[in-house]
Amino acid sequence: MKKILFRKLLLDCVSFFLITLISTSVIIWVFQAVNYLDIIIEDGRDYLIYIKYSLVSFPKILSKIYPFALFFSFSYVLTKYEHNNELIIFWNFGISKIQLINFFLRFSILLTVFQLLFTIYIVPESQNFSRSLIRTSNVDFFEGFIKPKKFNDNINGLTIYAEDKNKFGELKNIYLKKKDNDKDFQITIAKRGIFQSINNSKILVLFDGQTTNSVNNNLTSFNFAKSDFMLSALKADVVISDKIQETKTINHINCIKKYYKKNFKININQKEYLNHNCSLNTLDSLLQELYKRFIVPLYIPILILTSMMLLLSSKENKSYHKNRIIIFFVGLLLIIISETLLKFIKNDFYFNFKILILPVIIFIFMYIFCRLTLKKNFKKII
Repeated sequence: MKKILFRKLLLDCVSFFLITLISTSVIIWVFQAVNYLDIIIEDGRDYLIYIKYSLVSFPKILSKIYPFALFFSFSYVLTKYEHNNELIIFWNFGISKIQLINFFLRFSILLTVFQLLFTIYIVPESQNFSRSLIRTSNVDFFEGFIKPKKFNDNINGLTIYAEDKNKFGELKNIYLKKKDNDKDFQITIAKRGIFQSINNSKILVLFDGQTTNSVNNNLTSFNFAKSDFMLSALKADVVISDKIQETKTINHINCIKKYYKKNFKININQKEYLNHNCSLNTLDSLLQELYKRFIVPLYIPILILTSMMLLLSSKENKSYHKNRIIIFFVGLLLIIISETLLKFIKNDFYFNFKILILPVIIFIFMYIFCRLTLKKNFKKII
């Protein structure tokens, strides 16, 4: 019977947690997906790229919502059980409060493993994949990102200006500047132009204009009645290299091993680096990223234990509602602390160590507090 009771309470907590996590994440994802429309409107990307880019952002949202959804769900279910007098069934079958707390703490290890899987592997991989989508995709909808009376420089090495655009998509008084390098460039002006597709290639057909070329400081120009400006080979002006949060965890670990000596001091003479995110200048940011991936998930057992503190008093207690509010704010404070402490991480091992062991200290303190409180309440009953 005890196993059935444990299973029922756990199932209710996990079910409500999954509903809260997924529903909240979907709402945030929808709002974020709307912002990603700029990929289509501003950069002229394909709709398929937009859909893929939006979808791969979902794991990051899940990992961010995970701690709060977990704490809120477990606290809500326990409060509901208390108000419905369902927890009395546990006590009547000889299940002590500390047994219930220990049961959920053991289960919190599994929840922590899931979060570590997200932060260490799934989220960095998904973010790197989203970067590769933009990096390897072409600009397809040129008509979309060209705004009248605005210099449009979303394409690498190309600036386009059009004074007006009619309802048929025809551009008026066009200015184009194409830079091949720091010295050489090409400037084209035309009275009008229109986009056309020929053999799956995008072409801007220009009419009544002039082109000026500068090669090795030598200027040449010619007039034209009609000229085709090829667009299919042009790339958007995006960051090609992956950022620190998009780099694989193993690469960050290898970087740390490369720069830290056996005495945990930084080897300032180390000049070589494994990748563009691995250098003396990026160590602070790199360590902060590792803290976010490895240490922040360790606060999950603490959040579970915080929600379990609702068992320390019953609803008959005069201070029950006040205690419930305090516990809720303690949980929020722990989530805020876990996220903000990464700003204090720096390339000093012994300083970082104090921050790294903080979740262990908090957990031990809270667990001892729970045991002492339950022991004190038991003596009062006797």
